Amino acid sequence: TELTEKLEEAVMIWIKQIRQVLVESEQMRREADDIGPSAELEHWKTRMSSFNSLLDEIKSSRVKKIISILQAARSKTLKQWKELDGNITIAANEAKDNVRYLYTLDRFFGPLAKASPVTMMEYVPSLMNTVCMIYCISPYYNTSERMTSLLLKITNQMINTCKTYLREG
Repeated sequence: TELTEKLEEAVMIWIKQIRQVLVESEQMRREADDIGPSAELEHWKTRMSSFNSLLDEIKSSRVKKIISILQAARSKTLKQWKELDGNITIAANEAKDNVRYLYTLDRFFGPLAKASPVTMMEYVPSLMNTVCMIYCISPYYNTSERMTSLLLKITNQMINTCKTYLREG
């Protein structure tokens, strides 16, 4: 029972840390007003990396051994642990899925940033079709908040490109 108590203490510390990671991941991001769409992809890539690292740690043999010992001891902390394990898996899947869909926009980011306003307009119909596809197909990215944020970043990039064009022209 002494070993069980020590392992439960360790798991409770992990639970607290994982909850903190989940809470921080759901908080509003502070971003510059003129940030472009490539920042959205970078955000999700970073988030995917963080959650995948956390999943790797949770699935490690060391953690699995501790969890199996607590299962044998019928520990009450396992209910919380399983719930958080599921939440981390969902968050990792969401980040992975969002990265996959946002990568479909990556081919537009260069032309959007470097083209003249006239040539930039050639890319807009395809870009909007791709955004529409993401909205229709993605199980996680199809919220009005995420779409609004993405479209705002695309618009910011277009405005910045036009400003640069006017300054240089």
